[in-house]
Amino acid sequence: MKILLSNDDGVNAKGIAVLYQALTQIAEVTLVAPDRNCSGASNSLTLMNPLRATTLDNGFISVNGTPTDCVHLGVNELLTEKPDLVVAGINHGANLGDDTLYSGTVAAATEGRHLGLPAVAVSLCSKEGNHFETAAAVTVSIIKELASHPLPKDQIININVPDIPLAELKGVQVTRLGARHKAETMTKQQDPWGRDIYWYGVLGAESDAGEGTDFYAINNGYASVTPLSVDMTAKDSLIAVGNWLKTMEINGAG
Repeated sequence: MKILLSNDDGVNAKGIAVLYQALTQIAEVTLVAPDRNCSGASNSLTLMNPLRATTLDNGFISVNGTPTDCVHLGVNELLTEKPDLVVAGINHGANLGDDTLYSGTVAAATEGRHLGLPAVAVSLCSKEGNHFETAAAVTVSIIKELASHPLPKDQIININVPDIPLAELKGVQVTRLGARHKAETMTKQQDPWGRDIYWYGVLGAESDAGEGTDFYAINNGYASVTPLSVDMTAKDSLIAVGNWLKTMEINGAG
């Protein structure tokens, strides 16, 4: 098996190094990751500047772009053969509920799926990052299962793992995305020259964290596995929206 590994925390992040070591036990792994932390980059592309890829002394490839750039460049230019799987992570921090919309980790996996490859994103639900090996072990086990249980072509898997020793993990649950309350307002400060600067506030509290959600699994000591659809079409609304569009008038239309 050939795996393309990327992340959004950067090529020197601990999480991706731990996952690389674990994945090399089951596959041939090529690591292509941003040269800096790109958390929150989502599916952004670098369009106005050239991309540069630098092979580091440890064999990892550093790219001056986003997670999406890394996967796109890796699959289409840097690898001599297309990989069998794209893996993103281990992210340093959770990607639960609404967070998945902003996550560069999830976006890297999504880009792999856009390129026709099965893909997995994995995150450790803690800022301390004490037990990346737990998330790595869960990811390896899931990847082994994917060989005989392939995903539909419009889906990726989003894995979140609590930051606890593997022996304390209660198991793995399939979940749906939960939801948060809206985030706190932005914080205004001044730089040393008295100019206004702004920071995003803290994440909002959980608003939908009941049983069956990814939040619930993590809060109760389980790893969360959420299948995500790359096709964002709200299929349940197609008929309703189509009906009121038929009666809509456009001013000035002939």
